[in-house]
Amino acid sequence: MKVILLENVKRIGSIGEVIEVKRGYARNFLIANKKALYASKENILEVEKIKSELSKKDNEKKNEAIRILEQINGKEYYVKKLSTENNELYGSVKPTEISKLIQEKNKVDIKPSMIQPVEEIKALGKFEVKISLHSEVDAKITISVSSADTIQ
Repeated sequence: MKVILLENVKRIGSIGEVIEVKRGYARNFLIANKKALYASKENILEVEKIKSELSKKDNEKKNEAIRILEQINGKEYYVKKLSTENNELYGSVKPTEISKLIQEKNKVDIKPSMIQPVEEIKALGKFEVKISLHSEVDAKITISVSSADTIQ
């Protein structure tokens, strides 16, 4: 299915580009999230007219992402979790929890869907986490997990 992108989408394309994607991806993600329109002749003409406006909005989003990047990039966040004697956690540290940590410490609102742990956080130690703030801006933070208590 052909669609026109209304914003830059990582690994897909940039604003105003007409691309071919699977029908489900187009309907359920791109069009549902207002990231694209069906590629009809009218829509193509419409997007050509408002392309500069869309680019301006995308630049604003990128600048906001860079501002957030400066606040959180390279920072370390501490989590205390219940663990076993061999340093494994009961459960794991989820993106929702990481999002709340950042909100509390830096007053920055980051959606859990933006957070991509390099590996699942299921043990004590330090873990690197990538946060995708914009299609061109990624931040890296460290989550340091320590033991709240051990359960026998």
